[in-house]
Amino acid sequence: MKKLLLLFVGVISISTIYAQDITDAVRYSTDGIHGTARYRAMSGAFGALGGDLSAVNQNPAGSAIFNTSYTSFSITNYAIDNTTEYFGDINSSTNSNFELNQAGVAFVFNNTNDNSPWKKFVLALSYEQTQNYDDDFFATGTNTTSVDSYFLANAQGLRLDEISAFDDESITDAYRDIGATFGFANQQAFLGFESYILEPDVDDDANTLYTSNIAQGTFNQEYFYASTGYNGKFSVNAAIEYQDNIYLGINLNSHFINYDRSTFLFEENSNVGSLVSEVGFENNLSTTGNGFSFQLGGIAKLSDVIRIGLTYDSPTWYTISEETTQYLSTVRDDLGSNVTVTLDPQIINVFPDYKLQTPAKVTGSIALVLDKQAIISFDYSRKDYGNTKFKPESDQYFSVQNNLISNSLKAANTYKIGGEYRHDKMSFRAGYKLEESPYNNTNFYGNLKGFSLGLGYNFGNAKVDLAYENSKRTIDSQLYNVGLTDAARIDKENSNFTLSLSFNL
Repeated sequence: MKKLLLLFVGVISISTIYAQDITDAVRYSTDGIHGTARYRAMSGAFGALGGDLSAVNQNPAGSAIFNTSYTSFSITNYAIDNTTEYFGDINSSTNSNFELNQAGVAFVFNNTNDNSPWKKFVLALSYEQTQNYDDDFFATGTNTTSVDSYFLANAQGLRLDEISAFDDESITDAYRDIGATFGFANQQAFLGFESYILEPDVDDDANTLYTSNIAQGTFNQEYFYASTGYNGKFSVNAAIEYQDNIYLGINLNSHFINYDRSTFLFEENSNVGSLVSEVGFENNLSTTGNGFSFQLGGIAKLSDVIRIGLTYDSPTWYTISEETTQYLSTVRDDLGSNVTVTLDPQIINVFPDYKLQTPAKVTGSIALVLDKQAIISFDYSRKDYGNTKFKPESDQYFSVQNNLISNSLKAANTYKIGGEYRHDKMSFRAGYKLEESPYNNTNFYGNLKGFSLGLGYNFGNAKVDLAYENSKRTIDSQLYNVGLTDAARIDKENSNFTLSLSFNL
């Protein structure tokens, strides 16, 4: 399989936006439990607690719990095990990597006026990785649907002279000009036609109907998927403490996306009447983006034991840029001899920037603090993924996608419970989380369930914490958005270790 980093001979702007769909909306709208080891060891159930820089990223009032200025750094080993089933064949893959996933500092300014009800003001700066996209899987199976259906779905209704090269025109020039003039669908049809997968009904420029040179039957397919990247945010936090029992805060968040994906499908057949017996189809996507959101939060200490918290997370307003590259090869029968056709345009398709608005989220929390020795905390969050929107909404394609999002996605609840027990300088922690699927069809994208464990040791002005998390979810990964829409079923298991160092300043 070709790699994403190639020496390209050209860059074009695609005139029509056809690369974004509901899977992109879900990918950039979800976030996991990331941050410090203490936070992760309690499964992120920190909305009514604070006193941790990752807790501040959940409830901005949490920084007002700090008694002194504070800093922390965290590194995580992300490990994902995928078990993939595709038409009865089962394959496994493992991916592991280390990331500096959290860093931050909080500055505490105590009020020297003992008679004032405003006890302190806190300013905090932090970076957190909110999603890790490093992943890969491999699927094999025998299908009765060929990849020709992808090219046919894009080609039907398009004129032949708008999906084919001129006489003496190179593949690179034709691919570039068709994409720039007519858009993404025409480019896909061009690849199908020039590789001999598609056959026009009549050899006429005005032809708009196509058949396949791949005969019906069975198809041995191998599908490779690999992605890298992350979603992160940089937050500026301000919080105050009123009297001894009210904490209020705000976060202003700058978000950024880096996501690269490469897929490759290899298909072969020996069906009677097939002119094309092998197909190799590669697609590479590179995505960057930036966005803004804010959070408002409060924590109330109802007694020495009971604390409650409430947080509002605004939508995140993203501006996203995407680039794609493609490669296609086929083996066809030419008068009894096998001939390989290679279409390698070496062109970067640059799509117009688009905007994505993720849904808002509301979180309610309650915690019991028992004699400063034990903590039990519970968080409940609700996020309506049906409110995710591509913009501009006046765009016809985005309007269709937004309707699909509204009909296919739903409000999802998240439940998190965590506990901590302190003995001398040691802390023992555990947690559990249940995150509902954003899809109405939970067979397509299942609920996420996970547990966590952790230890901590307090040296006085320094602390070291270690956490282990395990979570599982089953999803169907659709190969293409049109035509060959069969999906590989993937059982995903994430096992992460996080180490954090923190210091009082």
